[in-house]
Amino acid sequence: MSFWEVFLTKILSGVAVTTQLLFTAIPFSILLGITIGVLRVYGGRFGSFLANLYVFIFRGFPLLVTMMIMFFGLADLGIMLEPFWAASLAIILCSSAYQSEYVKTAILSIDEGQSLAARSIGMSRFQEVFHVIMPQAIRIALPGISNEIIYMILYSSLAYIIGVSEIFSAAMTINSIWFRPGEIFSTIAFIYLSMTTAASLGFRKLESKFRIPGFERAR
Repeated sequence: MSFWEVFLTKILSGVAVTTQLLFTAIPFSILLGITIGVLRVYGGRFGSFLANLYVFIFRGFPLLVTMMIMFFGLADLGIMLEPFWAASLAIILCSSAYQSEYVKTAILSIDEGQSLAARSIGMSRFQEVFHVIMPQAIRIALPGISNEIIYMILYSSLAYIIGVSEIFSAAMTINSIWFRPGEIFSTIAFIYLSMTTAASLGFRKLESKFRIPGFERAR
């Protein structure tokens, strides 16, 4: 087989693995990030302490180190994770910590009068948060969350360190055999650029759909 036949076959396989990794990590990281962000504001003394501790830990760990802990560290405790799941879990934990910061900031930016108005018409705290605060907070936090998703696409390349056969791993393998770094790494750079561009356009359309006229925030 020629170089390009081998290269394209390997790279397409890597793209499939990266896509699967992102489709696994992105929704769980968003859900966990929103949950942690809400707990940091409304979790009470104990809940907010645990949520802030979570953010302190996983914002302080480099993603690469977290992946190594998930794969090698947990194995020392008898918890054996496949490389794919170790990488997914590490990305979810680290990314959700950052996303919670956007959610927390968005919640705190909403005028307190809206909470008072919700209580004045008999809403419970849960109804107030779920029906009044969070719909607005998610709109405000969406640009930050989308930016974190872009980083997640790029940082997924670190998964090759623990043996996930994603795009960068495929490129490294092919380059070690054929040693054509210019063609190989230019191609995967274009692939990552295409993925981040598609994500950016998708989130921009989502932001436009959720925008409420008169309530836009200056950027």
